[in-house]
Order: sequence, then C-alpha cells, then structure tokens
Amino acid sequence: MPFDPAQFRQLLGRFATGVTVVTTNHNNEKHGMTANAFTSVSLDPPLILVSIDKRASMHAIMMEHDSFCVNFLPENRREWSDWWAGKAPKDADQFVDIPHTDGVTGNPVLEGCLGYIDCKVWERYPGGDHTLVLGEVQDAEVNTDPDIKPLLFFSSKYHKLGDQL
Repeated sequence: MPFDPAQFRQLLGRFATGVTVVTTNHNNEKHGMTANAFTSVSLDPPLILVSIDKRASMHAIMMEHDSFCVNFLPENRREWSDWWAGKAPKDADQFVDIPHTDGVTGNPVLEGCLGYIDCKVWERYPGGDHTLVLGEVQDAEVNTDPDIKPLLFFSSKYHKLGDQL
C-alpha cells in the first residue's frame, strides 16, 4: 500500500511547535525566514539544527554563508512570522521597520523575542527536499520577562500557550 504524502503532512501539522525566524547577514544584506523545523542537537558541543526547504529563497544563502541566528518569536509577533514566511520583499531591506541588533556573528537578532541562538555553521546534510543545517552556538540569550509567552503553530494555525497542567 503506497504511503500518502498528504496524510503525512497533515499528521506533522498535528505536532505543536514554536515559531522561529532564522536570520543571516550575507554579503552585507540581511535576510530572514520563518521556520518551525528547529531542534537542539547537542550540549557538548552546543549544536542546533534547522531544516531549510530547497525551494526557499533563503536556501542558497544558507548554503553559502557560514553563520545564522535563530530567534524565538513571542505570541505578540505573529506579523513577523507572516513577514518572513513570504511577505518580506526579496529585493529590499527586510529589516527596515524591524527592531534588531547585530549578534556576535553579525547576523540580525530580533528585539523582544523569547531569546536567540547565534551560530556558525557546523555542517550541512541532505534531507530529501530540505537541507539540514547544524549550527555551533556562538552566543545565546534568553528573555527572562515572566510575562512573555511563545508563539505556537499547530494544525496550520497560530496559537497561544494555554494553562499549565
């Protein structure tokens, strides 16, 4: 019996994730993309992984550039997720009205997020229609504001964190 790719996609959509924006500064041009395919890999050395669709405009940049930053979006920044999921211009400054600073690797760090992880590329691996990019953490910071909550994605919709069990 053949496997149904649409059902697989639907199933994966039932896994709740946080929302991140992966940023980079390549050839003095800042770029970003929304990603929820992010995970920690190792504590020693500190490694993370992001999965980049080969059809994404950010893919070629991530294959050439040696660093990137993962910004964890708070629930009040849904518009940033939408912006870098396809509304941001490809030929203009994507960060013109977005408050940010430059991280230790020179990549944009979005202000007001839950935190960020700034990395140098450790390795790249083929993964079907994606490329898996491992990053070695160079810097990280957590926002300790107890009132800040994560932006969540579940069943193709944004959600807010509910009550703790």
